[in-house]
Parts: sequence; structure tokens; C-alpha cells
Amino acid sequence: MKDQIERLVQEHLAREAQEKTRRHFIKSCAQGLGGLALSSIFMGCDPLIKQGKKSASTFSERDLNPLATLAPHYGPKVKSVIYLHMAGAPSQLEMFDYKPKLHKLDGQDCPESLLAGKKFAFIKGTPKLMGPQAEFKQEGESGNWVSNFMPHFKKVVDDVAFLKAVHTDQFNHGPAQLFMHTGSARLGRPSIGAWATYGLGSENQNLPGFVVLTSGGNTPDAGKSVWGSGFLPSVYQGVQCRSKGDPVLYLEDPDGVSRDLKKSTIDAITKINKEEYAKYADPEILARINQYEMAYRMQIAVPEVMNINNEPEHIKEMYGVEPGKESFANNCLLARKLVEDGVRFVQLFDWGWDSHGVVRSGSIDKGLRNKCTQIDRPITALIMDLKQRGLLDDTLIVWGGEFGRTPMQENRGNKKMPYKGRDHHGDAFTMWMAGGGIKKGASHGQTDDIGFSGVEGRVSVHDVHATILHLLGFDHEEYTYEFQGRPFRLTDVEGNIIKEILS
Repeated sequence: MKDQIERLVQEHLAREAQEKTRRHFIKSCAQGLGGLALSSIFMGCDPLIKQGKKSASTFSERDLNPLATLAPHYGPKVKSVIYLHMAGAPSQLEMFDYKPKLHKLDGQDCPESLLAGKKFAFIKGTPKLMGPQAEFKQEGESGNWVSNFMPHFKKVVDDVAFLKAVHTDQFNHGPAQLFMHTGSARLGRPSIGAWATYGLGSENQNLPGFVVLTSGGNTPDAGKSVWGSGFLPSVYQGVQCRSKGDPVLYLEDPDGVSRDLKKSTIDAITKINKEEYAKYADPEILARINQYEMAYRMQIAVPEVMNINNEPEHIKEMYGVEPGKESFANNCLLARKLVEDGVRFVQLFDWGWDSHGVVRSGSIDKGLRNKCTQIDRPITALIMDLKQRGLLDDTLIVWGGEFGRTPMQENRGNKKMPYKGRDHHGDAFTMWMAGGGIKKGASHGQTDDIGFSGVEGRVSVHDVHATILHLLGFDHEEYTYEFQGRPFRLTDVEGNIIKEILS
């Protein structure tokens, strides 16, 4: 540890010496002359300087603690969000969107009119229509359809609101996942979790405002950009925790390092970073200060909140948790614990929902059913657990994939796949929401007789985002961030609140 501190001191002295060299002076002059001219236009390089009211060396609570709580535009319906993303895109036709006519058309050639002008990821030639591979019943007082792939879910069907005609213009996993979580199919935009924590902060200063949990043995196709901060300060990106092993890597201090020594070290680093910010006014320096402080506080808070072993046995049984393993059930229980402790946004990614029929695990009748079994009990438990604790009214749960699946059986060049599968489909798929501000038992939107296109109540990804922000208390059209000379927003230049599912 002593060697590390000495190295930090030497690096700091070397940097100061470098800045005093003639080469550095000439370089700074060359760049600085342009900066002087631009500063008169853009009010200088310090993003915190607004009309001369603040200097670079003045630090507000929000500057030094970017996760300090802030008030939204108007009264929010919820305090936190749990977003359940099924990476790979589950088939709505085997889960929630019942199409008896499609069952009657099973095995018939798909009409050419449905294929003309359409883009598919893999389908070539003329595919066969494929009926639902699950049995459906109307459940609860709402009478919403739920398949036998989700037997537990019928217990909470009256607590959710379905969106049956969501559409997207993306048909490949990576871009579609980026679009679903950042509002853009291209890299560089902040995720919805980053927007939420940037605008509201966190109610628990000892934990990150945005936590990510993954299961299924892999991360989403779009990578960690789906929980990134984009052009927002990096402190707002999602912090990935693990349900197996240490929740955060390198959380513990090395042998021989006490808490007092660690705190003294962080205080010294913070002092240096403040001096650096006074020189360069780089907002990432403020983010760095907060991340050091957050890491110090997390060493105490994270092991407790991420420990599911101390939960009562009946709760662990209700979720079907698997202590010591990475599982979606574990993550659902952790999500409840995290929002209970004041975390603003919890994102669960469960990988393995791609059902092309190439392999058995990726088949509609076998693989999809197994995936549904993995999520059915935990999701039902999550809603019931939040409800019994009085937390559901303050929490929004969102469920869905990046797109849906085709009503046709996948073929590739008129060759039959080894197993039953469906291709990617963005024209119509199902999502649902539950919690504060959501109309219980609602169902908005309708697809045609075979589930190919939305014919009523079509909503876009931007509409979904606008609705989530609305429930958090934001006007999605006014909630912007200045970047590259113009205001950016999560919903770009589109989006309408889906009022039909609001209570």
C-alpha cells in the first residue's frame, strides 16, 4: 500500500512538471486561443458556469454528489423502476397473445402479401404458418389470456397492464436492444436507467442509483452499452452486480489496509481531483470523486443488501432462489431488496430467449417453455412480495424483449429447421407493466388474427419510454441534456404517453 501511495505522489509531481514545460506551454497556447474565442460564444468550457453565476471552484451538493436527490417536473407516481428484459426476444404468441385462427392455419403457406416488402433476419422463400405451441386460458377478473407456459403468472394477471401491439423498426438483436434501452439503435446514447438516476438521484447514498443484474449465462447482444451513460457523466451508468460470488469485484480491501487508512487515501485523492477540476472544469473529474466515495460506502452496504441467505425460508421458497448460483430467481429477490433500500433503477437482463429452432434450447415448444419456467415463479413472487410489503405502489415493473417473433415457422431458403422456431419480428409484440400509476388488469392494443401486425392501439418504443418517464415525474419532451450544441432527450423527437394503461 505504501508503494502505491508513493507511486500516486510521483505521478502527480510528474504531471505538474510536464505542464510547466515549454512544449506543453506552446501546445496549450495553440489550443487555448481557439478556446478563448469559443468561450465568448459558449460561456466558457465549464458546464457548471451559467450566466456568470458559478465559478469552476464552487461546488454544490449536486456537483460533489451527483446522486443527491432531486425533484422531478411534477408529482411522480413511482420512486423506483425494476425493468425485466428478456434478451433474445420471447414469443408473444406462446405467452400472452392468443391467436386461435393461427392454430387453424398451422402448416399452410404464408400468404405472399404478408412477405412483400418485409425484412426478416433469416426467413427466405415461403415459410409455413405455425400455430401456438401452448394452451391458453383467460385468467383473473380481467380475463386476460395467459398460456400454460406461465402457470404461476395467472395469480398476478390482474395486477398488470398489457401492451399487445408494441412495434419497433429494428429486427436484429444488438440494435433493437440499444433502441429499447437508449432510444437509439446506435451507440452513444444514455440508457433509460442513466436518465432516471441523472434526473432523480438516489434515495440511498451508500448504494449506486442504477444497478444491473444478469442471468442466463451471457450478457445482452448489444453489450454493456444498454446500461451505459452515453454522453451523461459516467457516474450515472449502471453498476453490474453479481448474484454469485462477490457481488462487486475487488470490493474488499487488501490485507493490512484499515478503514481509516482507506478513508485518508480517498480524502487525499479527492483533494487532488478538486484541484484538477478547478484547472480543467471536466465534469468527469466530479464523477471520479463521487465514484471513489461511493466505492468506499459500498464496502459496508453492498454485502448486506446483496445477501439473500438472510431472507426467511418462505420468501426464498416463494421466489425459488438458488443460493450460490447465478439465476433469474436470485436476481428478482435482489431487485426487491435493492428498491426496498432506495435504489432508483434496477435492470435485470435474462439471456437465452432467441427461438429460431436451430437447436433444442432455442426451440419454441421446448426451449421457450423452459425459459418461461425459469421466470414464471420469480416474477409472480416479485409482484406479490412488493405488494405485501406496500412497495408495489411506489415501484414500476416493466417486462419485455427487444422485439417479438413471427407467426410463421422459420425457414432458411425453404429448408425446414431441425426444431420449431420463429424469426425476429418487430411489427407487433407484447410488453407489460405493473405497479404505481398502472391500471390493474388493463390490456391495450390488438394484433390481427394471426398476430402479424398491430391493428389497434399500436405503441412505439418511444411511447414506452415516455410513459416510464411520466410515471417517474418527468415531461419527456422537456427532460433534456445539452450535448454537441443541441438538447437531447430519451424519446428523441417522438413519443406519446400511453394513457390507456394509466390509473
